Amino acid sequence: MNFLVRFLLPLAVILSGLAYGLVPLVDHLTTRWFVRDLDIRSRLIVNAIKDDLVPVLKIDSEETRKRALSILKKTTQDERLLALAICTPTEKLIVKTELFPDTVTCKEVRGFDPYRGALKSLSSGDVHVSFGYIEDLVEGDAFNGEKSDRGNILGRLIMLHDMSFASKRSNDSKSYMFGVFLGIGLLIALITVFVARWSMATWVKSVRELVIGVRSRRIDPRSGTVDREFMPILKDLKGLVRDLEASAREKDDAQVTWDPVTLRQVLVQELAGDEVIVVSNRQPYIHNRRGAEIDVQCPASGLVTALEPILKACSGVWIAHGNGTADRDVVDHRSRVRVPPGREQYEIHRVWFSKEEEQGYYYGFSNEGLWPLCHIAHTRPVFRRNDWDHYVKVNARFTEAVLADAKIEDPVVLVQDYHLALVPRMLRAKLPKATILSFWHIPWPNPESFGICPWREEILEGLLGSSIVGFHTQFHCNNFIESVDRYLESRIDRETNGISYKGGVSEVRPYPISIEWPPDRLSEVPSVEECRKLVAVENNLSATTKIGIGIDRLDYTKGIIERFRAVERLLELKPKWCGLFSFIQIAAPSRSSITAYQEFDTEVRTIAQQINDRFGSKTYQPIILKVMHHDPKDVFKHFRAADICFVSSLHDGMNLVAKEFVACRDDNQGVLILSMFAGASRELAEALIVNPYDADQSAMALDLALDMSLGEQRERMRALRAIVKEFNVYRWAGRMLLDAARVRRRNRFTKKMRRWGADNLEVIEKVDPLAKHAGAQMLGISDIGVYKI
Repeated sequence: MNFLVRFLLPLAVILSGLAYGLVPLVDHLTTRWFVRDLDIRSRLIVNAIKDDLVPVLKIDSEETRKRALSILKKTTQDERLLALAICTPTEKLIVKTELFPDTVTCKEVRGFDPYRGALKSLSSGDVHVSFGYIEDLVEGDAFNGEKSDRGNILGRLIMLHDMSFASKRSNDSKSYMFGVFLGIGLLIALITVFVARWSMATWVKSVRELVIGVRSRRIDPRSGTVDREFMPILKDLKGLVRDLEASAREKDDAQVTWDPVTLRQVLVQELAGDEVIVVSNRQPYIHNRRGAEIDVQCPASGLVTALEPILKACSGVWIAHGNGTADRDVVDHRSRVRVPPGREQYEIHRVWFSKEEEQGYYYGFSNEGLWPLCHIAHTRPVFRRNDWDHYVKVNARFTEAVLADAKIEDPVVLVQDYHLALVPRMLRAKLPKATILSFWHIPWPNPESFGICPWREEILEGLLGSSIVGFHTQFHCNNFIESVDRYLESRIDRETNGISYKGGVSEVRPYPISIEWPPDRLSEVPSVEECRKLVAVENNLSATTKIGIGIDRLDYTKGIIERFRAVERLLELKPKWCGLFSFIQIAAPSRSSITAYQEFDTEVRTIAQQINDRFGSKTYQPIILKVMHHDPKDVFKHFRAADICFVSSLHDGMNLVAKEFVACRDDNQGVLILSMFAGASRELAEALIVNPYDADQSAMALDLALDMSLGEQRERMRALRAIVKEFNVYRWAGRMLLDAARVRRRNRFTKKMRRWGADNLEVIEKVDPLAKHAGAQMLGISDIGVYKI
């Protein structure tokens, strides 16, 4: 510290003083140099056009003024000459070009000193205007019979020059000078470090020996005490350790731990007073009739877990499809109901569909068209014109609901998933100032695959109505950007992942979704040992049987058949596991009205039966298939009982089952086998990553997991749990809110800048684009700012 104070700090002060002292001097000299250059240019201009102007100005008429103006316009084609005007000796402005400001008078210009800066009437904020010299034209008779002491003066030519090039060159000079001083500083610093390390080598070695206590002659081998000579050093070392520990604690305290409280704080700090509206097909609470009573159900959903704290904090509105059997019975005349029951903090605005609309919009276009298209799971997408018409109609209905709930002109609207791809563009047309964030919860395919959709342009245009378009992974973001690049006329900024389309800009960002930490219902689940006993009894398994678990919707994208083939291949390659390993597959029925799902259900049951017939017995089944709905508590019980969780998705956005399994294993045991095609594989690297299409590889992963030692299981699971804990669902929502707040600040600032630019560009409002560009340079406004005014 003394070395720093005595040498490096004074050196920094001296270098800074030199830099700050020389910069104004260099800037002043550069400015005078450029002004002299403009003086020479001005004289050349005057000499070039003087002979043409003299005959014109001798006669004061409309025709001569037009001829004079024509000459001046030709002269202003010079890239550094912005405007010209002619004044009489009596300070009367007779001719000027279009860019010449109305606020500048002939009298004001007469006393202008170009070395002292711009005229006050043309200086505003960051805008700087420079002028050339004022030259007299002395020849012939006086204009309008006016005379001056110096003779017959036809007029004075006033020239306004663009000095933006001077600022650029001045900045280059400053940068060069700062670079020189920086180089000198680095050189001195390197020499200082070399000298310091060389001179302090012996001291550092002594301190190291003191700390380690090895080969040090300063430590008494009998008593272990340190000589008095080293007592001050030891004291300093202890103080340094305390400082480092305090610094580490400060860093840990500063590290944000995302939870509902943090999420509310972000909302209050970043979006204070703003209105937040969530739009999704799924609703957070469903009212169903059970006999004469009405039950309220809260579906297990990471989406609900993440977004509900936001709406509670701001008393927002959640717009969703009312699909419960008693949903209509509990809403008011505006189709709204306050939730949560008994602790009402926000509203659900329910949107109603007819059976035909639901069939076309949800089951048809969304789940027979977009779902297989985006998942690329080798199931042919089905596109029907009637389904698309219903999709457009329902998206328009959701848009009308948002407009009915929006109380301000710029709300924050969070649009969720592939069911509502058209809502952002429809909203943008009605609420141009809104901040719209769309999140696509499923994968986005490559451009070739997406190109088979008959309404691909409409889908892309709909999403580009968003301020931000979010996906689970950067890979999906890249696919979306490539699709836009291929099918729409747009401008893409690859560095920032920004897309400019039809006057708007959309950012494309990855937001990997997750689960709450810790899971709320985990406290209701028994211990791991008790869960194993319960699951073993329920499925007629012995206490020594290894248990594998798979929990999915009965969907062809989840790789359930590939999972069964891996179990079959394991029993073929490793017969020792016959009778010692059973795989429990919990498959919740899904979209059973769609033909592809009906056929898949039949195929799954058939293959499971074939494997059981081949390897099973009266007392043993290698595959236990349960096609039924399970509540979250039962699902968590199976997670805690399992030795292996196998997630074999053929193509998935994220897959929260993998993260739920990790969150349930607070005993730090169990092995996760994860498909490389699930978005979660980008985060959960400590899992066993497999290609589910490769049955041999998946079988070997099963064998490796079954034989894995408890020590390796704990090491992997601790790493997995740390990832899921840090990157939880509140972080997902918080990052989106922070980005939405950033976009709102940028848009509001841009709005102010455009208003300021419009006020200062009134004088060139009706000129051609080239003249407008010149005016923008004069006022320091970018091209984008000009053309958006």
